[in-house]
Amino acid sequence: MFKYLYPLLLAITVYFFVGCSSNTKHTETYFGGKIINPKSDYVVLYSMDKVIDTMYLAKDNTFLGKLESVNEGLYYFMHGNENQYIYLEPQDSLMLRLNAWSFDESMVFAGKGAERNNILIDCFLEDEKDNRMFYKLNHLEANEFQRKIDSLLALKLATYEEYVSKHPNETNGFIQILKIALTHPIYARIERYPIAHVKNKNKTEFHTIDSSFYNHRKIIPIDNDSLLYYPPYSKYVRNFLYNTTYSLGHKPMSNEYSSDFTIDLLKTIDHSITSKKSKNAFLKQTVIGHFYRKSSCDVNKKAFNTYFNLSTSAKDKLLVEQLLSDCMSFRKGQRIVDFMITDFNNGSNSIKKLTKNKNSLLLFWNPSYITTDYISSRINYLSQKFPEIQFIQIKIDGSIKDRIHQLDIKNQFFINSNNSANKFLTSKMPRTIILNRKGVITNGFASIASKKIHTELKSLSKY
Repeated sequence: MFKYLYPLLLAITVYFFVGCSSNTKHTETYFGGKIINPKSDYVVLYSMDKVIDTMYLAKDNTFLGKLESVNEGLYYFMHGNENQYIYLEPQDSLMLRLNAWSFDESMVFAGKGAERNNILIDCFLEDEKDNRMFYKLNHLEANEFQRKIDSLLALKLATYEEYVSKHPNETNGFIQILKIALTHPIYARIERYPIAHVKNKNKTEFHTIDSSFYNHRKIIPIDNDSLLYYPPYSKYVRNFLYNTTYSLGHKPMSNEYSSDFTIDLLKTIDHSITSKKSKNAFLKQTVIGHFYRKSSCDVNKKAFNTYFNLSTSAKDKLLVEQLLSDCMSFRKGQRIVDFMITDFNNGSNSIKKLTKNKNSLLLFWNPSYITTDYISSRINYLSQKFPEIQFIQIKIDGSIKDRIHQLDIKNQFFINSNNSANKFLTSKMPRTIILNRKGVITNGFASIASKKIHTELKSLSKY
């Protein structure tokens, strides 16, 4: 499971980057490396949700960040639309090498701090492989599923014990992160099992599961702010919250969540998580995520009122209020109000003229909430399924530099901050508007991620 083979080039790079010598001991922390086939000209390093440093690529696609006063712990870096977590300690000289075309699979670290980060990326890749295995395991009955899980956990813990025994001087902080990286994806799948099993078996009722199935809950805290953004931890907490809410008596749901379920889930979050930061984050994710899954302007007022009563974040509540305000404009049955959008020749285009006599889907997007890779994948799929529909992508607060290369440039546009369209985009969150050939809105707040979009577009194609 370990990657012991570090490229010689990286080792040499580390030497010259940090200026090591027998007479000099650096006190700073370094993070750098080389990116093959880069997708942008910079790398951004984050701690939690805060930017620590932005490092620009040199002509040879190398980069280097010199960090002062680094605290030991998890960080993550972004390049293009991809991101990955790293663990840094003061005075590390961590260098990576990756090919942006196969981001995670090609990643390898060298330098001081490399070994712990190589095992973390191995944990991530092993978890990706486990996804395929769990698709089959979810078909098993609970007792057999638990036996398989116990065997897999034993293997993960053996890897953990081996690393600990071979690294007696490793910090307690990293040892805890390693155990989370190895075990929490398994615990998350245990929490996911009831709904996954029902879905795979096409059942309409959950069957009874013995309480011992969830023994892991006795040892896992679910409100650690420092791990809020770490996927192995946050996925476990999310699955635990949903599973706990289902156990209140709700039936399995697949397409969208009922208002009652959303309200109970918000209350479960409030009761289960004591940390204000973690609680507010999960409350916001839930109410917004369920709204987008509904894929319409129909608002569950009771659910949103519950959210406003429970959240203590003024910033989050303002965003949700703006989202609800956006919903009030461009509703189903109305005619589209004209506004101008800019193409990549800097030409100004009337939305009414662009959509005249054409069934159209308008996707307003913002990279803060949706990646260009996802947009291109989804739009390419939908446009192949529905070639008679026009798919238009409009970047919010965009510029001439914001083209999505995997999509037809003729269908790509942007609006700036002075555009009148911002009146119905106050939240800056993604929004999809579907129009028929007469310019009448059939859905004023659809979502390309929703399962309902396929049915809506199929119906539009017949119009």
